[in-house]
Amino acid sequence: MAKNSVVRRKGEGDAFWMLNGLYEVKASGEETNGEMTVMEMTIPEGGGPPPHIHPGTESVYVVEGTLRYHIGKETFEGGPGSFFHIPAGTLERFEPTSTVRMVITYTPGGIDKFFAEAGEPAQRRELPPPSDTAPEVERLVEIGRRHNIDMRPMHLA
Repeated sequence: MAKNSVVRRKGEGDAFWMLNGLYEVKASGEETNGEMTVMEMTIPEGGGPPPHIHPGTESVYVVEGTLRYHIGKETFEGGPGSFFHIPAGTLERFEPTSTVRMVITYTPGGIDKFFAEAGEPAQRRELPPPSDTAPEVERLVEIGRRHNIDMRPMHLA
């Protein structure tokens, strides 16, 4: 059981810019005694991560916008109110089909350390200026390895 309550108001907590998106930590693994990490993500159309596998579960609630979610060998369309639960060890990725805002719970916690290392501190609580360079995929793969995330960018095709 967590030792302390975690209370976040809009604009509070760590926030990172990564892959043209805004990744906000609502509850870190450290704050929840490793039980979970909860994040709010705002990602523009065409963004999203490469295919990857987490060692824990991922539960996603779509607040605004639309996306296409690839879970294992299945593809699902989602919009406001959609919920996805991805079991540990499942290859998955999502593609925003409009700017999407979602709340994601990872169990166990700690994945927030991946975002802290892979991203950069957000200067504002909004999408970053669009990058004119391709993402450093090999860098993400290496950082993912250190955090037990198996990035598989070759599955994008």
